[in-house]
Amino acid sequence: MIRYQHTKLSNGLEVIANRDTTSRLVAVNILYKVGARNEDPDCTGLAHLFEHLMFRGTHNVPDFDTPIQMACGENNAFTNNDYTDFYITLPKDNIETALWLESDRMMGLNLSEHACEIEKRVVIEEFRQRYLNQPYGDLNMLLRKMVYTTHPYRWATIGMSPDHIANAPLETIHQFYNNFYHPSNAILSISGDIAAEQVFDLAEKWFGPIADSPFTAPQIPIEPQQTEARRLEVERNVPATTIVIAFHMGNRLSHDFFLGDLTSDLLAGGDSARLYEHLIKGKKLFASVNAYISGDVDAGMFVFTGQLLPTTSEQDAEAAFWQEMELLAEGKISDYELEKVKNKFEANTLFGELNVMNKAMNMGYYSMIGDLPLINREVDIYRSITKQEVADFAIHTFKKENSSTLIYRAKQ
Repeated sequence: MIRYQHTKLSNGLEVIANRDTTSRLVAVNILYKVGARNEDPDCTGLAHLFEHLMFRGTHNVPDFDTPIQMACGENNAFTNNDYTDFYITLPKDNIETALWLESDRMMGLNLSEHACEIEKRVVIEEFRQRYLNQPYGDLNMLLRKMVYTTHPYRWATIGMSPDHIANAPLETIHQFYNNFYHPSNAILSISGDIAAEQVFDLAEKWFGPIADSPFTAPQIPIEPQQTEARRLEVERNVPATTIVIAFHMGNRLSHDFFLGDLTSDLLAGGDSARLYEHLIKGKKLFASVNAYISGDVDAGMFVFTGQLLPTTSEQDAEAAFWQEMELLAEGKISDYELEKVKNKFEANTLFGELNVMNKAMNMGYYSMIGDLPLINREVDIYRSITKQEVADFAIHTFKKENSSTLIYRAKQ
């Protein structure tokens, strides 16, 4: 169980504190409620660009990494479709170094034309290396574009095209910073051997003077219900053909999410899970298989994916996936495998709570999705799931009319 205290500064910054007396390190996490879902369809990739720009330095501190290293700390960041997260771990006596740096780049980021052009080139090169010139690099992009017709999840975090970043005007970049990088759009969460009252005082000291600049973001469109099967077949220069079948499922706060998460572990939670046992060891159809949920805040995806062996036909592979779905829908689930998945989730949760960085990140995340107390309720939710609920999930999710199938075929 993660014990925490929570407050909000007058400028809107949320602050969450967890005291961990066993750690000599403190984790400082700041989450900005902005991801690819908040971008204009005509100018995508800005959220990811800002993950890079936030390390370019400010007008006061031109080099972000050096002060962290001098304080014996480490830092990094990531962006996804829903939010952007920056985190620092360092000795607790040096916590103010982290707070100084984070508060400084919240209000004084260097967004000169020169700095922006440098990071644009870095992001464009990353786009080319990871998505355009990498085997299977565009698979996820093709899948998203097929599954989503309206919601901004239809493009990946990197964006739709490198041209969007290349052509983004400096004025648009500045406006994105002003819109989303300000106190009331951020969550500061800290875990370490520091009393909550001290955390709140330090947050007030470093972030309290920052004036807020509220911005009402445009409403994100709701993805309409899919009513017929979708299919896309492409040919690429890749080692093996891959089949992907995706289904719409519920959002992060729905019970559907927990059912989908548990179901994906039943299917692909290790070498003893169903897909590996049935389709690799048993039928010998695939070289690799997986089932996972996208884990998005809004309604997400449940995805099956498998890389075919040279001797396997696409028809047999696709039929094998649908057969596994039918077995779940028929309720053919043993008590043992259900308990094994539940035990694994509980163990992972408990193990994660030993690490201050995990706790700081999770506190920020659960506050961002709108249910901070859920951080301590999830184990009980998973524990309560029944075989019948899993079967019902399979019945209402794994329907042909709710499916999008991508055949990513290797060139002959």
